[in-house]
Amino acid sequence: MTGNETMTAAETFNWQLICTREDLVPGSGVCALVGKEQVALFYFPQDKQKLYALSNRDPIGEANVLSRGVLGDINGRLVVASPLYKQHFDLLTGECLEQDDVRVEVYNARLDGDNVLVAL
Repeated sequence: MTGNETMTAAETFNWQLICTREDLVPGSGVCALVGKEQVALFYFPQDKQKLYALSNRDPIGEANVLSRGVLGDINGRLVVASPLYKQHFDLLTGECLEQDDVRVEVYNARLDGDNVLVAL
């Protein structure tokens, strides 16, 4: 690359093929191992942003369970409720709605045809 070229946002990420669209459950979560990280994937085929990816680790309950959480909408924010203590985590930001100082890692995720890609 010369000094006059710029990288697009997609080129700066290390995209990894995780699974296919068939492995996802619409309106629900699944867990995938990405490197050494457990990632919770949430698929909404009807939404503009169809795919969300968060760390599967609940930082309060200290267990990998967020992919099993209940999805919902709180004041226009798409959230997953942890199955352990029911804290809600924003799917876009990873913020915990009940505790300002707690959040989970958010990952870039996208569909490429039927392939599910995640960047760490």
